[in-house]
Amino acid sequence: MLAKIRTHLEHPISIQSLVVVRIAFGLILAWDCVRYIRADRIGRYYVDPQFNFPFLPFVHPLPEPWIHILWLGVGLFGLMVAFGAFYRISIVALTAIFAYYFLLDRTQYLNHNYMVILYGILMCFMPANRAFSVDAWLRPQIRSQVIPRWPVSVIKLQTEIILIYAGIVKITDDWLRGEPLREWLSDAQGDVFFGFLFNYDISFVLASWGTVLLHVVGAPLLLWHRTRLAVFLIYAFFHWSNAQLFNIGIFPWITLALTTIFFAPDWPQQLARRFLGLFEAVPEKPPLPQATYRIAPWGLTALAVWFAVQIIIPQRQAFFPTNVGWSGDGHRFSWRMRIYDRDSEGVFIVTGPDGDSVAINPRDAMSNRQARNVLARPDLVHAFAHKLEDYFIEQGYSDVSVRADVQVAFNGRPPQQFTDPNVDLTEVPYNLFGPDPWILPNYERAADGIVPDWLPPFPLQREEELPQIVPAR
Repeated sequence: MLAKIRTHLEHPISIQSLVVVRIAFGLILAWDCVRYIRADRIGRYYVDPQFNFPFLPFVHPLPEPWIHILWLGVGLFGLMVAFGAFYRISIVALTAIFAYYFLLDRTQYLNHNYMVILYGILMCFMPANRAFSVDAWLRPQIRSQVIPRWPVSVIKLQTEIILIYAGIVKITDDWLRGEPLREWLSDAQGDVFFGFLFNYDISFVLASWGTVLLHVVGAPLLLWHRTRLAVFLIYAFFHWSNAQLFNIGIFPWITLALTTIFFAPDWPQQLARRFLGLFEAVPEKPPLPQATYRIAPWGLTALAVWFAVQIIIPQRQAFFPTNVGWSGDGHRFSWRMRIYDRDSEGVFIVTGPDGDSVAINPRDAMSNRQARNVLARPDLVHAFAHKLEDYFIEQGYSDVSVRADVQVAFNGRPPQQFTDPNVDLTEVPYNLFGPDPWILPNYERAADGIVPDWLPPFPLQREEELPQIVPAR
């Protein structure tokens, strides 16, 4: 079995589809660089805020103007990757710079930024510059029309994992009943030519189920040549409509570009030959040059470990006995994209040793984007409480307690208590591998269930089981 896998991955194929991915990947990230500059997102995300919530404690924003200058590297190295100029240096630099900004602040987490880093890491090891590149022009000795199959297979498998998980995580009671799509799209009739469908509740149910089927069933069908083109065109419409309806940046375009890898390795040449064949006789396609490739055992081991991690990490949410949509346990790195709506409000109550208290609204202490996430993610609630504790201790208070009184309206429900306002968060740890008892359960189902009625509701708690909340004063 392992011998067959190794032989399959070592088999020589055309480099063309990998070149298309390389060019698209670099150009889209260069475009993303321009988008951020035009909207001054570097300033708004990493300079204006008084503090950030980094993924790693030693990662901090560079001072101005270096924080802006470094971001230009995304555009520069993105173009260099697209043109295949000093490719190895360019793709490593592009991935490292992009990862640095990703790690700066958990409140800025986006699935597509995480996705860019994953593909960037993989492309650091791929010979994507051996054709149609500045490198191949400057160094003819590396020029080649063929590569081993493993780079193409790796991109395919990574894409399948992302697409399938993006569908699996949507198999929830709310999503299958059309929520929160109905809440998001009810007022979007004029945004797209098919907006009139949003006048009918059944449209949201069909769209919700269709999204699940497209990912769970459609993604594997991309591997079959008979259904590949039809599924790709459906994905193209899906990504285009998402780009029109939602503010999701480069995600639709980079996903669509990566999906082209499922076509034949020489699909650009096949497409060109069919087009030219409309006007003149096209000579027979020359055979691929002969080549022999060998994958080192450590390379196979590294790929096995990489994909084991990619499969396991999104499943960690299954080990939490909580509704991940409500609690946030296992949300990040699990491809939960545009799946629920959370509208949160709340304050943090800081009490000094003399018993005096002050209520601090996060929206007054940070950007609205940061505050929206701080009021919705347990790790950020806990982190902000400790930032407040540190601040007041620096102001001369010997000891303070910090409690969070946060309410969340989840998928159109009325606001419900999210945190236990009686718990001093400076005295309790954040549980990375289990639920935090100070995050209260979500116990109400969406008010207006749409058809079909046979779908199971949220698990309901009996009234006597509901937590007794004493409002913070």
